[in-house]
Amino acid sequence: MEALIAIAQQFTQVASDISELGNGLINDTFLVQTQSKSFVLQRINLSVFSAPEQIMANLSQLNDHISLKPKDTVKLKIPAILKTLTNADHYQDEQGHYWRALEYIENTESLETITHLHQVEQTGFALAHFHGLVSDLEPSHLYDTLPGFHIAPDYLKHYQQVLTTATTASNKESQYCAAFIASHQPIINDLEDAKQQGLLPLRIIHGDPKLNNFLFAKDTQQIISLIDLDTVKPGLVHYDIGDCLRSCCHHLATNEFDLEIATALLASYLSEAGSFLKKADYDYLYASIRLIPFELGLRFYTDYLEGNRYFKVAEPEQNLHRAVNQFQLCDSIMKQEKAINTLITRLKL
Repeated sequence: MEALIAIAQQFTQVASDISELGNGLINDTFLVQTQSKSFVLQRINLSVFSAPEQIMANLSQLNDHISLKPKDTVKLKIPAILKTLTNADHYQDEQGHYWRALEYIENTESLETITHLHQVEQTGFALAHFHGLVSDLEPSHLYDTLPGFHIAPDYLKHYQQVLTTATTASNKESQYCAAFIASHQPIINDLEDAKQQGLLPLRIIHGDPKLNNFLFAKDTQQIISLIDLDTVKPGLVHYDIGDCLRSCCHHLATNEFDLEIATALLASYLSEAGSFLKKADYDYLYASIRLIPFELGLRFYTDYLEGNRYFKVAEPEQNLHRAVNQFQLCDSIMKQEKAINTLITRLKL
């Protein structure tokens, strides 16, 4: 704790208390209490983000871009970067760890599960609003902070390489994962092929718009902010749409895909996103909904085979369990393909 306080004091003269914040799988995040206000202190995982200065440059440009919008048109607050006492945007400790501080959005909460459809509608709107705010920001102006992120064919190639050296477990869960990957490999190229053919354009994406990265006002349950912006980069909005639906529509007890929640979220998203989506974007919505849980399951299972190097785990087989959950969710989506496509067609009209 003394070491953490010493790091926090690089950003403030007095830090009265520090506690862990959130349950992210990548960075270490803390809430720092001061006499005047609180702020978020993060240690960036250099094993994942090898160029943290690019993250900070992207975040700075994102804030600058949105600050130029008419204030009455901006419905989301992006956390501001807080400088060190020496006016730097980060602090590097003696061990080489990279620390940064961000504004803490007061009187908000993040959610792990949906409890009513108003939250779903807010989430769909907020994601579309974010996409709209950055739709006029040239993608090439931002760094690709995670090269290869969401490039599903590359994850499959890496998995196949891992198989040449890793010993796959003989338990039923591992056998299920291996069999599911083998039987559904063709879907891995859906979005990347469309991108290569020029059907889907590069835009600015959030990269990780799962439910708990939206901050809801505690009193009104309106979404106030979208956080965890390290993966903001050039990409396909379909990655964001698919991942948001994956997160919100996943019934954790059964690993079923909740079509009612998907209907509310997509309706809200598309009502706000109509100004920048094209026909081809609608054509690949189902492909994105199906692909993202498959991709994430593939990543979880590969990480399990490699000894859990990427995602934080509480026990050795947690990534295996996570992979099974995602593949079962993907299977549920494929069983509802007709209903999902009917929904998309109806919302497009």
